[in-house]
Amino acid sequence: MLDRHLFIIGMPGCGKSSLGKRVAKETGMPFTDTDSLIAQTCGGSVNDFFAAYGEDAFRRAETNTLIALSRARPMIISTGGGTVINPVNREIMRNFGTILLIDRPIEDILGDIKLDRRPTLQEKGLPEVERLYYERLPVYREAADHVLVNNKGYHMAVYSLVRLVKEWY
Repeated sequence: MLDRHLFIIGMPGCGKSSLGKRVAKETGMPFTDTDSLIAQTCGGSVNDFFAAYGEDAFRRAETNTLIALSRARPMIISTGGGTVINPVNREIMRNFGTILLIDRPIEDILGDIKLDRRPTLQEKGLPEVERLYYERLPVYREAADHVLVNNKGYHMAVYSLVRLVKEWY
């Protein structure tokens, strides 16, 4: 059982939510997704939240969500792609858990990312995804306690992450 949170970070489209849900199911650990929690506050999707309140409010909501989750029982937490950019968020995650980077090659992300679900990328398209990847990757790597390279497909990533979680916890 977890004694600290496992925060999953990485680019949009790297597999944070899908892998986190599956690993939680495989290990019997609780799971949550910060983007989903934030979206629930407005009764819609992340896109709805952005449309109603804007990106600044969303970024504040990310920090508030991490603070609230830090008080909850330990679980696997998938974070939004931009969550780790805020130094306050990195500090919260460091203090209350282990940070795992899902590092997926940019070519794989570009091949199957669904931009219509990502408000910060929707208008600018794939070139923005690539720009953010190279901008954020050093921050992700610096923040991470562990890195899982997701370059061999979903099932291999699930297998590897389940194995790692069982070793750590």
